[in-house]
Amino acid sequence: MEEKSLRWIPITAIAAIAWGSTYFVTNHLLPAGSPLWGGLLRALPAGLVVLALARKLPTGAWWWRSLLLGVLNVGGFFVLVYIAGQRLPSSLAATLMSTSAAVMMLFAWALLRQRPTLAAVIGAAAGLGGVLLMLGADGGGVDPWGVAASLGAMVSSSLGYILTARWGGDVPALHMTAWQLLGGSLVLLPVAVIVEGAPPALTPGSALGFAYVSLIATALAYVCWFSGLRRLPASAVGIVGLLNPVTGVLLGVLLAGEAFGPAQVIGIALVLLGVALGVVGPRLVAARAVRRGGRIPAVAGNPPASAPRGT
Repeated sequence: MEEKSLRWIPITAIAAIAWGSTYFVTNHLLPAGSPLWGGLLRALPAGLVVLALARKLPTGAWWWRSLLLGVLNVGGFFVLVYIAGQRLPSSLAATLMSTSAAVMMLFAWALLRQRPTLAAVIGAAAGLGGVLLMLGADGGGVDPWGVAASLGAMVSSSLGYILTARWGGDVPALHMTAWQLLGGSLVLLPVAVIVEGAPPALTPGSALGFAYVSLIATALAYVCWFSGLRRLPASAVGIVGLLNPVTGVLLGVLLAGEAFGPAQVIGIALVLLGVALGVVGPRLVAARAVRRGGRIPAVAGNPPASAPRGT
């Protein structure tokens, strides 16, 4: 990984941390029972704000790409996460979502020809182990539909992020964010009206919650995330995303008074170790290859020059 790329790591982390905060906001501020409208009220205002800043509509193939990516990364993803949050304990839902680091590496290997390094694989395993240790095993009955929704959201977003990286190398992150948010909203709007009818009534608290998840945890977060996808290897982005459940646990401890013991401390340390391995490992591989005077290998930290874009 090039030195100039390192500055995009904390920018990408903004997205993961903002998404981690949505667990607390959703549980304490947002209305339950309306996943389609919940996803739409999160995506549509954010998309309109970002489009006003981008001031550019899609052209050519980007019309259908925006709809497809909007379903994978926004519309379908938001709805599935909402359903999982309703049917599963937040700890179990977050644990299942944290496996996206490994899934992103597999998709990147298959679609971007970014072969993961051993350090990235170990980092993903360490991060997932840390999340499992922090959140613990669920002692009650597990809702299979909730598990299916959570895994579906994880696979959907992982595939969507990799396709974004494959197709969007020359598209500014601001444009990419606006097109996907609005694409997902356009698909979601008629479904929400037909299935759920009128939107849920908002209280001052829920209006504030939607304003936060739409403007901060969606508009700002997606711009940061797509910026990172353009400049960082998929494995590093996926592992940085493990800061999502860490943020959820910390907010639960600080704001909701949840227990915080040795397991959480060790778990956070493992996640941070996983982030470090995923980010630094590919850079060390590339540096070693350069010192030996050889060609930089096509690992996850160094996509090949012929990696497909916009095909």
